[in-house]
Amino acid sequence: MKTVLVKDSQYNLSPSHLKEGSIFGALSDASIYYLLENGILYDAATGDEVFAYGNKGGSFYAVLHGNLDFYKHHENKETHTRTVSFGEAIGFVSMIALHERVGSLYSLENSLLLEISSELFSDFHDDFPFDFGILLMNLSRDMARTIRVLSNVLVENNISVKKIL
Repeated sequence: MKTVLVKDSQYNLSPSHLKEGSIFGALSDASIYYLLENGILYDAATGDEVFAYGNKGGSFYAVLHGNLDFYKHHENKETHTRTVSFGEAIGFVSMIALHERVGSLYSLENSLLLEISSELFSDFHDDFPFDFGILLMNLSRDMARTIRVLSNVLVENNISVKKIL
């Protein structure tokens, strides 16, 4: 992966376009520009590892273009749990929970990612409190959707949560 400046990106980074993605929906243009200017943009080529199992979880990524695959690790096993696409976030749970990455993330195609560190997330709260609330709601919605999809897999595979817990 390599860093890239907003002005040098080949992708549409206008607020109107980014608002089509769930993470940026309903945010003000000024707050989106703030995140773009203060976050780190990465161009990820096909096959690039964005983060690895066990890495520090001090940030999360918003997908601005492309698709990435997440592989969950547990007890020396790994499985693909989801594909992350435009407008979605990945890594938020590790950042908020203050734990290491629980899986690995790889770019399926050339992708553009915005890394939002815990420091930027905190600054965003201070500088854009209303938009911070919206961003937190958007991230919560995405987490809820992911939980629903993964719990549906449990049902489809007839896996009892009682057996797990």
